[in-house]
Amino acid sequence: MTIASSSPPSRLPLGDATGAGTDRRTARRAAAREERGDGRLAAVFIAPALLGFLVFLLWPTLRGVYLSFTRFNLLTPAEWVGLDNYVRMVHDPIFWDSMGVTVEYVLVNIGVQTVSALAIAVLLQRLTQSAVLRGIVLTPYLMSNVVAGIVWLWILDTQLGIGNEIIAGLGLDRVPFLADETWAVPTIALINVWRHVGYTALLLFAGLMAIPNDMYEAAKVDGASEWRMFRRITMPLLRPVLAVVLIMTVIGSFQVFDTVAVTTAGGPANATNVLQYYIYGAAFGRFQFGYASAMSVALLVVLSAITVLQYRLTRAGQSDLG
Repeated sequence: MTIASSSPPSRLPLGDATGAGTDRRTARRAAAREERGDGRLAAVFIAPALLGFLVFLLWPTLRGVYLSFTRFNLLTPAEWVGLDNYVRMVHDPIFWDSMGVTVEYVLVNIGVQTVSALAIAVLLQRLTQSAVLRGIVLTPYLMSNVVAGIVWLWILDTQLGIGNEIIAGLGLDRVPFLADETWAVPTIALINVWRHVGYTALLLFAGLMAIPNDMYEAAKVDGASEWRMFRRITMPLLRPVLAVVLIMTVIGSFQVFDTVAVTTAGGPANATNVLQYYIYGAAFGRFQFGYASAMSVALLVVLSAITVLQYRLTRAGQSDLG
């Protein structure tokens, strides 16, 4: 009877195993060096923006929060007064009136601007994608708010403005657009709509370009009209972009200042005394920097709350595109 001998399991030569381990360690070290190199390069690119954020945003914000609890007029050291500025703000009728004027401006500006920008964006997408037309739409945005305000101040002047000359030529009464309490806020809102609507439209147009054209083609085959495609396809799929645009425009609208400063200076009779202009007057007109800081902090809290509410209600972080 023959007993078969079993051979021992084969093993890699020691030199091959050591070489494979060395190669893996070398690869890991090379990957680690590459990651460190990428990290340093990223830090170099991020550093200017981070420095600007710290110097021009974070530090002034923290400094403003501190000053809101003090009495400070630039001439004497800040004196800690606790919540006095906030108590004064709550009982200040001009502050609440300015907040109301600001809300009125935001409602007119956002309502007209959003609808107009959406209409322009859809027309650019559905009818033409001409780069020339996009440039024409964006032209008013290239003008500063101060220049736009001055130009429209001249155009809408009650006595000499070309706008009122045209109205008078049509046999109608001249309209004191910027000198009447009823007309002043809507007029300023529409001036800013004229300047910003092209930029907002291009943001929405970019969102429309992300919607697959196959959906529109399939809807056309099924006999859907343009209005039905707009309601069933465009609006649902554009929702995340539209939500972000609304958040941006609402924040910008609450911070309106320059157009008011060059057209009405808060008048007539405080009818256009928006919150930013009131804060400016308290700080640089009456040197009440502590109180102005308290109102600024209140505006920051209001904008933060509105942003969070908008983000949740519009589901800005979710997309229907799958």
